[in-house]
Amino acid sequence: MARSRKYRKSDRNFISKVIYHSGSILKKTGHFFVRVFKIFDQKLTLMIVPHSQGKVFNLRTNVFALVLGILVVTGIAASFIYFNRVNLELYAKNKTEHEEHLETQANLDELRSASNDNVQVIKRVQKTLSQFSPLSANQTNQISSATSKNSDLSSLFDTQDITSGTLKEVSDLRQATSYLESTIQPLEQIGKMLENQNTLFTDIPNIWPIKNGIGHISMKFGQTIHPIKQQWYIHKGLDFSTWRSGDPVVATANGQIVTVGYDDSFGNYIIIKHKHGIYTRYAHLSTIKVFKGDSVTQGQVIGTIGNTGIVTGPHLHYEVHIGSDVVDPAKYINLK
Repeated sequence: MARSRKYRKSDRNFISKVIYHSGSILKKTGHFFVRVFKIFDQKLTLMIVPHSQGKVFNLRTNVFALVLGILVVTGIAASFIYFNRVNLELYAKNKTEHEEHLETQANLDELRSASNDNVQVIKRVQKTLSQFSPLSANQTNQISSATSKNSDLSSLFDTQDITSGTLKEVSDLRQATSYLESTIQPLEQIGKMLENQNTLFTDIPNIWPIKNGIGHISMKFGQTIHPIKQQWYIHKGLDFSTWRSGDPVVATANGQIVTVGYDDSFGNYIIIKHKHGIYTRYAHLSTIKVFKGDSVTQGQVIGTIGNTGIVTGPHLHYEVHIGSDVVDPAKYINLK
């Protein structure tokens, strides 16, 4: 019991102290606000005295109103400075955007010029392709009829109308791309045709039989007087002369060596079998650089010019046979 009473007495003393200190704090706080109120409520008189002998203006106020006025003026000045800075930043941003707009406009003008140049190039491509491919010729006829109605690139191609809101130049470039894609197949056909023609030309004797095209024709094909026997006879080939021995002789087409031999009339000679029943003979050689059965390609060196056999000087006797017929080699030289 004694301990319980002791605890109750301690609680009452603690509560009393708390109430006392709380009241003391509230009292001090009240005194502080009263002092502040008295300070702000102090009366002030502002006098405006002109330099001339005019009337003096008296403005009565208190500290609170003065401080509030200063704060308001300071806030207005700060707001003015802030918004002025914002306006300057917006002006600089607008100026930059304007310059970017001008640059974009210049790029757009350049794009339009490039688009127009592409149109002209495509027209030339159309004209060129029409000379090689029937498909391209049909496309060119359609394009030409459209051009008579409208000079725009959109009318040059038989496609859908330009989508609203799309730049004309962009649409033109798309249509140009579409046309160029359509020319891929004709170009591939032309490429295959040229490749086949090139293969055909390498299979037909059509180049100068002396390397690098040197020398000249010293005797043509046909009826002439034999330079030694002095009698009329049929010269069955062409004679090529460089006025010296040792210049390289080349195969005039792809083929296979079928004969390598010597004859009292032809001297050292070579016969090459080509496709399409064509044979070529190379006679009066000083040296032979191939063997029977070898495969040779057009332009490959097969021997050198000499004066073996019945000759009056070093030269190459060159013949072209188609089946059993002897033909004029001059009709095939530089056939390309």
